[in-house]
Amino acid sequence: MKKIAMCFGAFDGLHAGHEDFFRQAKDFADELIVVVACDTTIVEITGDLPRNNEGHRVNCVGEHPLVDEARLGYLDDKYRIIEEVKPDVICLGHDQEVFTENLDAELARRGLSATVVRCEPFSPEIFKINYVDRDRDRDEEQNYQDTEYEERGLPL
Repeated sequence: MKKIAMCFGAFDGLHAGHEDFFRQAKDFADELIVVVACDTTIVEITGDLPRNNEGHRVNCVGEHPLVDEARLGYLDDKYRIIEEVKPDVICLGHDQEVFTENLDAELARRGLSATVVRCEPFSPEIFKINYVDRDRDRDEEQNYQDTEYEERGLPL
């Protein structure tokens, strides 16, 4: 039986830090499933739209050679996808805090026995999201994004 690892994130523009995260997660299992946050979830957490829409981000993650499957997370129940997949290991990013505070208790409440591990940082001083740069870069794509998000009924 294959051992499954699962990790989560926005993955808004893949970089070497993400690849290192995938590599560490994959070391725990035979198969790596990566859950990509919905656009609306990112807006709820950060107050900002991602640079790339959720479909694009899922496709990019899914094409990565270390990733066996990329899935879009759920809006209603953030833990439901864990219940569906039943991973053996849940890998958290070195600085990942969102939806992790009560993760062990939530897993126990749902009768799940995944081991939760925290991955090591790659180069957080280089690859941590810099919101100033992110805002500057977003200006170039804003017209396209506004139209796309309005059509999908997402907040701007």
